[in-house]
Amino acid sequence: MSTLGIIHTALSVLPILFGLWAFLRDGRINPGTRVGGLYLLTMVASIVTSFGLSRAGGFNPGHALGIFALVLMGLAVLAPRLGWLGNGAPYVQTLAMSASFLVLLIPGTVETLTRLPAGQPLATGPESPAVQGTLGVLLVLFLVGTAFQVVRLRTGAPRTAAPLAREP
Repeated sequence: MSTLGIIHTALSVLPILFGLWAFLRDGRINPGTRVGGLYLLTMVASIVTSFGLSRAGGFNPGHALGIFALVLMGLAVLAPRLGWLGNGAPYVQTLAMSASFLVLLIPGTVETLTRLPAGQPLATGPESPAVQGTLGVLLVLFLVGTAFQVVRLRTGAPRTAAPLAREP
């Protein structure tokens, strides 16, 4: 693995940790909190370093997913400022952040299962049953998690998206 690959891999673990921490602590990844901000920062670092990597050479689906995740995070940060979203802003913000987390896991899952364990990887490629099954489980977890977040927003969370102000 190249030096950039090692740096990218180390950076890519951080948004997973921050995203899980935010979800467990707040029930969502809120970009207005310190942990949500750390998620955004480390996610951007992970994506930027991924652009220098490619097994096949050149632009690949992982790069496209990185761009998509950046768009999702941008939408999440802007949602509170988009007046036309009205009461939908917290839902857009929450779902966009959750979707960015799922998008992070797709290339990570493929790379992990096709590389580990070294010499005898669990999968031979993205179409492998191990990869497809794992991605299916992640999709179900995403759907359950987003349903939980929507219910939580409807029943108890404030009706406005979190501003970018930092928590005390």
